[in-house]
Amino acid sequence: MKDTILGFGAMRLPQTDATDPKTIDMEEFTDMVDYYMEQGFDYFDTSYAYHDEKSEKALKKALVERYPRESFRICDKIPTWLLTNEKDNDKLVNIMLERLGIEYFDVLLIHNINNVFINIAESCNSFEYLQKLKEEGKAKKIGFSYHDKADLLEEVLEKYGDIIDVVQIQLNYLDWNSQTVQSKKCHKVCAKYGVEIIVMEPIKGGTLVNVADSVKEQFQDYSDASIAEWALRFAGSQNNVSIVLSGMGSLEQMKENCETFNEFKPITRDEHRFLMKMAREIKKTLAIDCSYCGYCVKECEMGIPIPDLFNLYNGEKVYSLVSNHANYGTITATKAPASACTECGSCLDICTQQLDIPELLKDVSKLFEGI
Repeated sequence: MKDTILGFGAMRLPQTDATDPKTIDMEEFTDMVDYYMEQGFDYFDTSYAYHDEKSEKALKKALVERYPRESFRICDKIPTWLLTNEKDNDKLVNIMLERLGIEYFDVLLIHNINNVFINIAESCNSFEYLQKLKEEGKAKKIGFSYHDKADLLEEVLEKYGDIIDVVQIQLNYLDWNSQTVQSKKCHKVCAKYGVEIIVMEPIKGGTLVNVADSVKEQFQDYSDASIAEWALRFAGSQNNVSIVLSGMGSLEQMKENCETFNEFKPITRDEHRFLMKMAREIKKTLAIDCSYCGYCVKECEMGIPIPDLFNLYNGEKVYSLVSNHANYGTITATKAPASACTECGSCLDICTQQLDIPELLKDVSKLFEGI
């Protein structure tokens, strides 16, 4: 087993219809699972919510029904936003186990702890529930995924650190010194409490590979390594990190990322300085610091495809292509435009990047709709 391994994140799987997350391309996904396992990796990360609640079932077909249970590890997450009382913990976990076709989780997390969802998790006794499941053998390791600042993370670990095995945090070189995501500070807090760290968003939802040409040129001048390799190496080089998750959407991406970890080279001090410089350059080109996770879409009463619209907005700011306006028209021909936002605020609590989505949608509307 490798010291730090590549984890297969099942939230951006290949789709037969790019506009419908339910349409997972099972043929390509199965090929990806097989290649990943052949390379000696074994860690799969899913959630109740991924791919409009189809990710777990897809894993059952592509992995669980085709490989011995002891040959792989599965991490799943209890959706905090669906909890209304203590009994919901058990109800949701039983659904997750049934969807996956397994009898226990290798890792079970409380999903998306932040300054809002920590209150829900505590009122529903979710931390105590995780401990109970671990004692019963239904979860080998327990913890939570985290999307907030370091101060709150320290409060949570101070209170529950004695039962927490792992914390899943967003860690990448773009967010390392961010005052919002605070990757570096959160990493330091986890290290202080001695918990195992699982890294999510090492490529920030594709942001760190879909960079401006001026940034690509600087990477190419420095090294022949791919831009994705840089991001994964940075995440995997940090202390206490056991798993670096990547939400791979194609067999090609899978092969490239497996190669990076099969021949893993930790980041040197000079390379670290270079990446901090690149982070500053990338930030100059980003209008909206979105990771395109899609959680906000489920909360939007108007069904606005927020990540897609933010992606077009960022693309327009970087490249100013006519096709961005055409693509905006194509997307909003069947889905609500940015101007449909009612400013209800339901998207704010669940945003993993803590963005003011209603205000940003006004910017999108102004650019593409002239409103």
